[in-house]
Amino acid sequence: MSRKTKQIIFFALLSQFLIYSLFVYISIPINNVGELSVNSQKGKLIFQKYNCIACHQLYGLGGYMGPDLTNVMNTKGKGKDYAKAFITSGTAKMPNFHIPPEEIELLVSYLEDVSKSGVSPTVDFNINKDGTVTINK
Repeated sequence: MSRKTKQIIFFALLSQFLIYSLFVYISIPINNVGELSVNSQKGKLIFQKYNCIACHQLYGLGGYMGPDLTNVMNTKGKGKDYAKAFITSGTAKMPNFHIPPEEIELLVSYLEDVSKSGVSPTVDFNINKDGTVTINK
């Protein structure tokens, strides 16, 4: 294959990648935080601040060290007090991050909204052409 042919293929693939990337970033809402309450929005930022997703999952996405937190607030035997206890004191696997009580309240508010909006683990789903996931009911 000649050098010119390789260059044409490279630039064709590069342009397709750039067009697709532009399509994804323009057509998909970047942030759906508007659906959350003000306290939940702040709680989401705290969830990100402490990098909770590195160990925990939301909607089946994230780390595997800790449990999936999607439905922790409405699971039988768990809930607000359960979450607060773990966040406050930590466990053998989860360090105590010494999170201030105000931030814990906001985190719990975020987890409550997450529990209302999703079911995890997702069993039956489709991956759409734009990379989003649709849950089949």
